[in-house]
Amino acid sequence: MQKRAENKMGVMPVRKLLLSMSIPMMISMLVQALYNIVDSIFVAQLNENALTAVSLAFPVQTVMIGVGVGTGVGVNSFLSKSLGEKNYGMANMAAANGILLSWISCAVFTIAGFLGSYAFFRAQTDIAEIVEYGADYMSVVCALSFGMFNQVMLERLLISTGKTLYSMISQTLGAIVNIILDPIMIFGLLGCPRMEVFGAALATVIGQFVGASAALCFNIRANRDISVRPKDLRLNPGIVKRIYSVGLPSIMMGSLGSVMIYGFNRILLSFTSTAAAVFGVYFKLNSFIFMPVFGLNNGMVPIIAYNFGARNKERIMRTIKLAVTYASVIMLAGTAAFEIFPDKLLRMFNASDEMLRLGVPALRTIGLHLPFAGFCIAFLSIFQALGNGMESLMVAGSRQLLFLLPMAWLLSLTGSVNAVWWSFPAAEAATLALGSFFVRRVYISRIKAIPDGSDTP
Repeated sequence: MQKRAENKMGVMPVRKLLLSMSIPMMISMLVQALYNIVDSIFVAQLNENALTAVSLAFPVQTVMIGVGVGTGVGVNSFLSKSLGEKNYGMANMAAANGILLSWISCAVFTIAGFLGSYAFFRAQTDIAEIVEYGADYMSVVCALSFGMFNQVMLERLLISTGKTLYSMISQTLGAIVNIILDPIMIFGLLGCPRMEVFGAALATVIGQFVGASAALCFNIRANRDISVRPKDLRLNPGIVKRIYSVGLPSIMMGSLGSVMIYGFNRILLSFTSTAAAVFGVYFKLNSFIFMPVFGLNNGMVPIIAYNFGARNKERIMRTIKLAVTYASVIMLAGTAAFEIFPDKLLRMFNASDEMLRLGVPALRTIGLHLPFAGFCIAFLSIFQALGNGMESLMVAGSRQLLFLLPMAWLLSLTGSVNAVWWSFPAAEAATLALGSFFVRRVYISRIKAIPDGSDTP
């Protein structure tokens, strides 16, 4: 039998490896964030209620993405570790089970979208136009979520084996299709009927189907480290358990984030619907800053997992130090943008005078939390790569529900919406302290015990 070549995650110099794996992911996620922003910019041209409706739908999208990405993270960690151990059969089984789990997730959200869209929005507001816009948007993204779930899983398989360039291409293709179709479907251009918010949702899911199709082709043609045959597509309880031992905490983190967004919107709606629109704009802008860091950490996870399986302590530590440094630089740039250009950022979303009055101090205050967040995101990725999913859940869950939401509620009692925004930097500082404690404990128990090896490039 021909001997397999060593995967680049075990031999390439760490700085070059991290950049080669992360930069394509950072670019693809920047494009992903860009089309989320463009989506809202076009919707905002309809009216502020349309923008608010899309913002209120964000918790549902957060849960969907959390389930898709969380399952992918579990597959990512297990598959990369199996490759590091040279257990190629187990890697193939992890991939097959991940694909099946993504299909099951899709079925659940399709049913939820059909049955619960109107009830979800009526629970948040009695403004009929927001309810109609929101239900239109949510029903489409849920009912046609097959593209999203498959795109996420198939791209995770590429990332798990170091094929991040192909993942970048598939994400970029989907995003470009979405950006092109948005104005056509929203406003009824080039002979297309005017569909408004419904059109924005339809453009999104079409882009996801295009991205999923590209990722499928890349896995078949270029991903030689794994091979999934139709007969392998059957659930293995032991592998599912291994996947969700890491993935379930990540899914719960996404779900907790959705609870936080829903709760935060309820707090803001007690002041004015414009405050909720500002919060929605913040999340769109925030994604443009966070997505490169997520891309960086997506590149970091398989490197750490592979070298943990290969028992290479030096490469693990070098990867962590470089990733944290790069993340901090990105987040500081984000803080500078929020502090210097808040009015210009808001005007991209057709901001009214009232939205500017509320939004400028909001962005400047929230922006202060970004440098702390860079460290916290890196900590969560370290836990995921090493299979310590519970620590990820505890840190992220504490941020969302123990720190951020209660602080926002307490500050809302002052009667000033401007006070509510200070919950972000306060909660992030508390999360950094908790995350540092768990990182030190995981280092002592999982990494420090690995024997020192030769110097790592």
